Amino acid sequence: MLSISGITVRLGGRTILDRASAAIPPGSSVGLIGRNGAGKSTLMKAIIGQIEPDGGSIDMPKRTRLGYIAQEAPSGTSTPFETVLSADTERAALMAEAESCEDPDRLGHVYERLIAIDAYTAESRAARILLGLGFDEEMQARPLDSYSGGWKMRVALASLLFSGPDLLLLDEPSNHLDLEATLWLENFLKSYPGTLVVISHERDLLNNVVDTILHLEGGKVTLYSGGYDSFERQRAERAAQIAAAQAAQDAQRARLQDYVARNSARASTAKQAQSRAKMLAKMQPIAALAEDPSLSFDFPSPSELRPPLITLDMASVGYGDTPILRRLNLRIDPDDRIALLGRNGNGKTTLARLLAAQLAPMEGEMHATGKMKVGYFTQYQVEELHGDETPLQHMMRAMSGATPGAVRAQLGRFGFSGDKATTLVGKLSGGERARLALALITRDAPHLLILDEPTNHLDVDSREALVQALNGYDGAVIIVSHDRHMVELTADRLVLVDGGAATEFTGSIDDYIDFVLGRGQPSEAKSKGAKQDRKAAAKDREDARALKKAAAEAEAESARLAEQCSALDRAMFDPKSAPPELAELPMSELSRRRAKLAAALEEAEARWLEMSERFEQAA
Repeated sequence: MLSISGITVRLGGRTILDRASAAIPPGSSVGLIGRNGAGKSTLMKAIIGQIEPDGGSIDMPKRTRLGYIAQEAPSGTSTPFETVLSADTERAALMAEAESCEDPDRLGHVYERLIAIDAYTAESRAARILLGLGFDEEMQARPLDSYSGGWKMRVALASLLFSGPDLLLLDEPSNHLDLEATLWLENFLKSYPGTLVVISHERDLLNNVVDTILHLEGGKVTLYSGGYDSFERQRAERAAQIAAAQAAQDAQRARLQDYVARNSARASTAKQAQSRAKMLAKMQPIAALAEDPSLSFDFPSPSELRPPLITLDMASVGYGDTPILRRLNLRIDPDDRIALLGRNGNGKTTLARLLAAQLAPMEGEMHATGKMKVGYFTQYQVEELHGDETPLQHMMRAMSGATPGAVRAQLGRFGFSGDKATTLVGKLSGGERARLALALITRDAPHLLILDEPTNHLDVDSREALVQALNGYDGAVIIVSHDRHMVELTADRLVLVDGGAATEFTGSIDDYIDFVLGRGQPSEAKSKGAKQDRKAAAKDREDARALKKAAAEAEAESARLAEQCSALDRAMFDPKSAPPELAELPMSELSRRRAKLAAALEEAEARWLEMSERFEQAA
């Protein structure tokens, strides 16, 4: 059992963990979740001994083998295959001893242990793990230094999985993976024989792999049985219970306060009033579940453009003289929601850069509407933010010439209000920096959003907020993401980028998962159903956008009528402050106009409330 007993960790004068306690049974699969900055990685580092707690203890059985990915990726001239094989240090040591041992008894023990740890299938196991994480046979034999940081981290993950520790600790393992590798990892972890603790914001991984959720909030940890959906249900029930308890306590407090106020001055009831006053003083307020008001996304609506936004006609694109994708035929309309599928390295980012006009077609043609604006998000933009500047400084530079109100309004759309707007970027969490990058690329209200892995570093709640914002956005969306929950809820069209081509995938995301996992091609009936589902989803979003627009128009109309009512009120009761054209009118005419405007205002407000409620239900 992994026992966390009242541990406290303080970093930089701030309490990260505050007497946190939990008991994790052996063989459990635990999802460690919490908002960005809550202290998940800190707790994991405390478990492996990288951080010494200021108080409390972490206990586990002796000789427990821990597995955790180091911050630095492996490098050098060794190949991924050699690196993974060397991760099992016991096997490597025994194999070396078997080569040189001359003691027959000892040699017998060595061979027994090699058989016990399944050492002679190690090479095939290592190759299967690497293949699952995207390394084909040729890639497994190349030196590590020929790979980017993301691919090196995959080698580190493969090494960790191959070593098979008793307690496997994973911190955002899918951040460097594509959807295909994420699916393989999920299936691998489902059958992991040891104890697993994984920090993840992947809703599907948390639902399909873990049997327990360890929720970290306010420095405390709480265990919930089941996956993420079960956690959400239990938490909602807890919130309802807390709200009911708060209401009961408020009613009791009101009764006590009323009694004290009415009876304190009377001699016959003074003692009873004093007793109730003491009860009031001792009454501890029931704390509500913490909510984050800054958690929001709201993409500005673009101006209307006639379709199509972009057409590709037998286009080829690549780098230098080498085409990566050929014979591309694709049309993008203003209301499209497209997800690009395919393994990393097959050309998804290359296609995204072509559509963002960062690459020109090598052959064929690409036509784009002249007035179209594109917002293109990549992880590089997050990494290139200046740590010694604030979100406000970034946005002021990006929106040069705009009023301070417009700059702050754009930041406010993404949760950067008040002090958050003037906090140094270096002090923001990874998720907050990603939100800032999204705020920067949408400052001009683009007609087309291209999002390349936008969910890296976003916690589950932030991802859900992003999904809702995308579904309420009036422009076109092209998304590359390994988060299939986001793909499923936002995409109407699936485009598979593979083998140097980009073709429509006619099935659903579930069909694609079956295809990747070798469970067959999507059937024609399934494909038709998936197409109908995506059309229905597109119509739902179109209806929701229409309701959102109607609500905004009704709100604007209400504001206009309210202003006119205010002007009439000034003319009736303070003529000196009223506009000249109203100040000269008789009181009877002013009253008549005021009554007419009041009726119109009431109707506009009712329409705004109705449209807002219908939009919320549709969204």
